[in-house]
Amino acid sequence: MSYYQKSSQQVLDELQAQKGGLTTAEADQRRAKVGPNKLREAEKDSVIVRFFKQMNDPMTIILIVAAVISGVTALYANESFADVIIILAVVIINAALGVYQEGRAEKAIEELQQMAASTSRVLRNGTVEILKSEDLVPGDIVLLEAGDAVPADGRILECVSLKIEEAALTGESVPVEKTTEALGGEDIPLGDRRNMAYLGSVVAYGNGRMVVTGTGMDTEMGKIADVLAQAGSGQTPLQRKLSELSRILTYLVVGICVLMFGFSIFRAGTVNMETMIDLFMVAVSLAVAAIPEGLATVVTIVLSIGVTNMSKRNAIIRRLTAVETLGCAQIICSDKTGTLTQNKMTVTEHFGPDEKLLATAMSLCCDVETSASGELVGDPTETALVVYADKLGLSRAQLDANLPRVGEAPFDSVRKMMSTLHKSEGRVVQFTKGAPDVILGNCSAWWENGEQKPMTDAKRQEIMDGNKAMADKALRVLAVGMRWYDALPASLAPEDIEEELCFIGLVGMIDPVRPEVKDAIVECRSAGIRPVMITGDHLDTAVAIAKELGILEDKSGALTGAMLNNISEEELHRDIEKYSVYARVQPEHKVRIVDAWRAKGYVTAMTGDGVNDAPSLKRADIGVGMGITGTDVTKNVADMVLADDNFASIVGAVEEGRRIYDNIRKAIQFLLASNMSEVLSVFTATALGFTILRPVHLLWINLITDCFPALALGVEEAEKDIMKRKPRSPSEGILARGLGAGVAYQGVLITVLTLAAYFIGHYMESGVWEIAESPDGITMAFLTMSMAEIFHSFNMRSQTQSVFKVDGHNKALWIAFFASLFSTIAVIYVPFLANAFQFEPVSFAEYMVAMLLALSVIPLVEIVKAFMRMSDKD
Repeated sequence: MSYYQKSSQQVLDELQAQKGGLTTAEADQRRAKVGPNKLREAEKDSVIVRFFKQMNDPMTIILIVAAVISGVTALYANESFADVIIILAVVIINAALGVYQEGRAEKAIEELQQMAASTSRVLRNGTVEILKSEDLVPGDIVLLEAGDAVPADGRILECVSLKIEEAALTGESVPVEKTTEALGGEDIPLGDRRNMAYLGSVVAYGNGRMVVTGTGMDTEMGKIADVLAQAGSGQTPLQRKLSELSRILTYLVVGICVLMFGFSIFRAGTVNMETMIDLFMVAVSLAVAAIPEGLATVVTIVLSIGVTNMSKRNAIIRRLTAVETLGCAQIICSDKTGTLTQNKMTVTEHFGPDEKLLATAMSLCCDVETSASGELVGDPTETALVVYADKLGLSRAQLDANLPRVGEAPFDSVRKMMSTLHKSEGRVVQFTKGAPDVILGNCSAWWENGEQKPMTDAKRQEIMDGNKAMADKALRVLAVGMRWYDALPASLAPEDIEEELCFIGLVGMIDPVRPEVKDAIVECRSAGIRPVMITGDHLDTAVAIAKELGILEDKSGALTGAMLNNISEEELHRDIEKYSVYARVQPEHKVRIVDAWRAKGYVTAMTGDGVNDAPSLKRADIGVGMGITGTDVTKNVADMVLADDNFASIVGAVEEGRRIYDNIRKAIQFLLASNMSEVLSVFTATALGFTILRPVHLLWINLITDCFPALALGVEEAEKDIMKRKPRSPSEGILARGLGAGVAYQGVLITVLTLAAYFIGHYMESGVWEIAESPDGITMAFLTMSMAEIFHSFNMRSQTQSVFKVDGHNKALWIAFFASLFSTIAVIYVPFLANAFQFEPVSFAEYMVAMLLALSVIPLVEIVKAFMRMSDKD
C-alpha cells in the first residue's frame, strides 16, 4: 500500500516516527543512510574538458595555428622555437586562468546558495526548530503555513483549511484542498492525492503538519530531477553586449588582416615561402593586437567579486542581471514593516475596560510557537502580543493549558482577520483578531464589567476615536472580539463564524524606524532614486512613519487600497508620480503600482515577503525578497534577497551595483584603448614597411601587462559622487557617456608615444632619422607601450576626476603596477627571456627616454580631463 492509502498512524508506525518528532540522534542516523534532502545536480565537466573548452574561441584557435606555422617554419629554417613556446605558453596560461576563474565563480555561487538556503519549521526533540530543508529526513514532522514551499514529500497529519498549489508537478494552477483521511483505490493520480504534500509545491492557504515520507531523489520531484538539472545560466545584458562587440571586432580584424596580407604581398611583388610566412605573422600580429583577449575574463571576475561584496552587505544576488539593473534603479517600492522599521513590535497602549481579557484574547489568537532555545517563533506582530500578555502575568503556555485550541480560521490578506476557538469550562469561546475597521464592522456588542452590551453608534464612534488617537501616533492598531458557543460549530468557514462578535478592545503597538534608514532615504534622493512606501497598515500610521523618514511631506501624496480600487489604469498611469505612500493595500495592488511606474519608463525595484507578493516581484525590474520574513516562494522569484530585510541594504546594493558598472566601464575603456594603440601602431608600421612589435610582444602586453591593471580597476572604490549622479539609462550602450571618445583619443595618444619611442630608439642606435628596421627601436617601443598602458591605468581610476584627487588608495593597482613593471624589465634584461622575445637590451639613456615617454600619458590625459570638467561646468 502507498502512503496515501494508509491512515496517519499507520504511516507514522511504518516510518518509526511520532507526532512529537524525531530526536537529533535519530535524524542523524537516518541522514547517514539516505543522504541530504537535495536533488541530484547536473554532472560537471572535468577539469580537462573545461580546459579545452577555454580554447574553443576563434582568436585562440588563430594563435594556435600561428604557433603551428611558426613551429614548422622554425623547423624548416633550423631556427629557435622561442616564438612557438611563448605563444603556446600564453594560450595555456590563459586557458588555465579561465578554468580557475570558472571554479571560483561556481564556488561563490554555491556559497551564496548556502546563504539563501531554504529553511523549514520542524519538530525535533519535542520542540519547534528552524532547520535547513536539506537536513530533513523521513519521519520528520514539518509545520506548514501559507507561503511555505513544501520541503519534501510527506503525508498530511493535521490541517486547517490547508490548500497547496501543485502546478510545478501537475500543471494545475488551482490550489488543492488537503485532508488527513486515508484514500481508497489503486494508482491514484498525483494531483488527486489530497492527503499528501510534495516537494516543489507551495502552501497557498491555511496551515498543517506532515510527516516526511521521502527526501531528495526519493521524492516525486526527484524523478524528474535530471531534466531540472539541465537548466543553464544565461549571460547578463552587459556580457551579451560585450560578446556582440567581440564578434564585431573579430570580423573587423579578420577583414583588416586579409587586406593587410594582400596589400603586403602586392607591395612585395614576388614572394617565397619564407616571406609569405613572415607576412602571415604580421597579419596575425594585427589580429592579436586588436582583440582584447582578457576582456571577457576581467568582466566575469569583476562581476563575481561584486556579487560576493554585495553578499557581505546583506544583499544576496540570485541573478547576475540584477547587478547591472540596480545601477539603473529609479524607484524603490518598499514594504514598511521590517524593511523601513525594525520589525520589533511592542504594545504601548490599549483601549478597553478589561486589559486582562484583552491580553488573553490577543495572545491566544496567534500562531506563535516556542523554539528549543525558548525564543518565540512567528509573526513579529503576534510575538509582540504574546510578550504583552506575558508582561501582565499571562504566559502563553498557561493560557494554552487553560484554554486549549480546538479550531481556527487562518488569517488572509483579503479578510484582514483570523479566528481561533478554545475549550472553556464546557463551552467554546472564539477570539477574532484583525484590523479595527473590519472587526468593528462585525461586532454587534461590546464587553464591559463582565457582560456583553449592545453596540451603539456612540460606542462605535468612541472606539473609532480611540483607534484614530493611536494611529495618529504612528501606532499599529489591532482589535479583537469574541463569541461563545455551547459546542464547536459544524462549519469553521470564516463567513459562518466571524459575525455577531462582542468587541473586547484595541491594542496599539509601535515598530520603531530603523536608525540607518533615514540616512539611506537621503542618499536615495541625492542619487535620483525615489523611495515609495507600501504597507498594509492604517493610512494615518503609514503617513506618520513616511513623514518621519522623509518619504512624504503632505498627506495628499498617500493612497489607500480602497482609493486605488476607484482609480482607473489610465488615471493611475497619469498620476503615479503624485503618490509616495500606499496604505491598506493588498498584494494585487502591488502589481498595479509596479506596472504604472514601469509604464512611465521608470526602472522599478519592488520588495515583498508573502506568497502573494510573487507576481509583483516578477513584474518589477528588480524583485527584492526578504531573507528573514520572506517565504520560500518570494525568495525563489526574487532577483535579490536581503539577508537582514533592511531598506538600507537595498541602497547599499544600488551603490555597489553602480560601483561595479563604473569599474567595468573603466576596465573596458582601459583595455580597448590599449588594443587600439596596438592596432594603430602595427598598422602604421606595416604600412610604412617596418616591424614595430612581434606577435609574442603583443600577447605579453595583452595578457600580462594589461590584464592585471584591468582587474585592479575592477576593485576600485566607489567615486565620491557615485550616489549623487542620476541613474543611468538601462538601454545605454557600452561606449556611451564619452567612453568611445575616450578609447579613441587615448588609443591614438599611446600610438604616437609608441611610434616616437621606436624612431628615437632607432636614432639613438644608428644616429640617423629614417624609416628602417631597428632592434633598439622595437625594444623601446615595447617598453614605452607597456609602461604607458600601466601608467594609463592610473588615469582610469576616474574618467573625469584628476588622478591626483581620487579618494583612497587602490592597493591592487599598485601591486599590478609593480608586477607589470618588473615583468616588463625582466623580459628586456634577463638574457634568456630577452633572447626568447628577440629584444636588444637598451642603454640607461634609452630606457629613461622610453619611461619618460610612457609617463607623459598621465599629464596629457590630465589636460584632456581638465577641459572636460570645464566644458561640463559651461
